[in-house]
Amino acid sequence: MNKLRDRVAIVTGGARGIGGAIATAFAAEGADVVIADVLGEDTAAPVLEAIETSGRRGLHVHTDVSDEADVRAMVQRAQEEFGDIDILVNNAGTFGQVFFHELTPQEWDRVVNVNLRGCFLCTRMVIPRMLERGYGKIINVASQLGQIGGTEMVHYSASKAGIIGFTKALAREVSSRGVHVNAIAPGPILTEMMAEETEEWANKKLSELPMSRFGEVHEVAPTAVFLASDDSSYYVGQTLGPNGGDVML
Repeated sequence: MNKLRDRVAIVTGGARGIGGAIATAFAAEGADVVIADVLGEDTAAPVLEAIETSGRRGLHVHTDVSDEADVRAMVQRAQEEFGDIDILVNNAGTFGQVFFHELTPQEWDRVVNVNLRGCFLCTRMVIPRMLERGYGKIINVASQLGQIGGTEMVHYSASKAGIIGFTKALAREVSSRGVHVNAIAPGPILTEMMAEETEEWANKKLSELPMSRFGEVHEVAPTAVFLASDDSSYYVGQTLGPNGGDVML
């Protein structure tokens, strides 16, 4: 307990799913949490309630992470309400399942803009102050498909691979100045987004997993807590993989 005592965190896509579990876990460890999500406050209500039950402050800010003005306004609101941002979790994401030869430029842009551009914009808005203070934790949620690729998910896989490359490059730039940048690459996790997968895809993926089951959101959140805490003080540019054995390094 209290591994994140009095820290201030932004969790994008924190209204539900993996982001919601991370936001809840952060509050349980003593952090105040800003949920930046395109989904409304009604969707985020259970997570906000869990944060407040932990005795911490929670705030929902409607945010399209692919929109620069939205991200700037969200960070400003977070700073006004809670003060300096100590932790940023770039979790907001979207996907689509389509064969490459049917993939339109519009669908490519939609996925890449949310997943990769969103990661860039949110990080760009918080990192100047982190560098001034000599402290910050940036955690980028990628995917095991960014490591191995996924059929009918070229755009998603490319965006998540981009996040892993972004993590490594930025970590080399800023780690000596007190800002730690790492990534999490979860395997298939049971979330609302996962429910959009086809049954055929889900059955095939299940057969490939050594554990023969999909993960739960509470099995990803502890990795985020670790990377956000001082326990990860010597982790730089790493990609940790709660993935049920889908990727073994």
